[in-house]
Amino acid sequence: MSTTVRVWDLPTRIFHWALVASVICLVITGNVGGNAMPWHFRAGYCVLTLLLFRLVWGLIGGYWSRFARFIYAPSTVLHYLKGQGRPEDSVGHNPLGAFSVFGMLAILLLQVSSGLFSDDEIAAAGPLTRFVSGDVVSQLTSYHKQFGKMFVIVLVLLHIGAIVFYRVKKGENLVKPMLVGDKTVDASVPSAKDTAGTRAVALVVLLACAGAVSYLVKLGG
Repeated sequence: MSTTVRVWDLPTRIFHWALVASVICLVITGNVGGNAMPWHFRAGYCVLTLLLFRLVWGLIGGYWSRFARFIYAPSTVLHYLKGQGRPEDSVGHNPLGAFSVFGMLAILLLQVSSGLFSDDEIAAAGPLTRFVSGDVVSQLTSYHKQFGKMFVIVLVLLHIGAIVFYRVKKGENLVKPMLVGDKTVDASVPSAKDTAGTRAVALVVLLACAGAVSYLVKLGG
């Protein structure tokens, strides 16, 4: 019997779409350069704030947003690939989607972190460049502008490709639940807690993460 459950709480949904907008801004401003660089840095600080928030929310957030819900054993992944997955494996992040999520978080965190230490030797320099040697700055700048940017773009394209694949081949709309929060499932599973109280906690966590990023940036001032 099908039932509707809250899968993605509001803080997780806001995080997701804010991250999408910030990453798009990062890619565009990074390619434009010049006068767009101040916005590139601002977008980078937003991404770092969001990532820190997600790391915390992955521990205390809604049921399906917690990392514990989508850290799968190798045997579970194998069964899923064979079409023998459990019904609950497809409620939140499925075993394949989990790889995408963790990969995206890691690559984005590395990208924005390297940006804090990068210097284009023209007009834009990360706020923490003075804390490391010139060689380290050069290496991180090279990674940030070449490999890191490529990794981000590839992961984003793979993410979009996966969404299209599930919609076309499996008839599963992965976007709608991330917009409205709810999903109709055939399994008896818990709903994510999404109350005024949990949203208030999320706001406090977000403000704390923003404060931490602001402090980090000011260290280079």
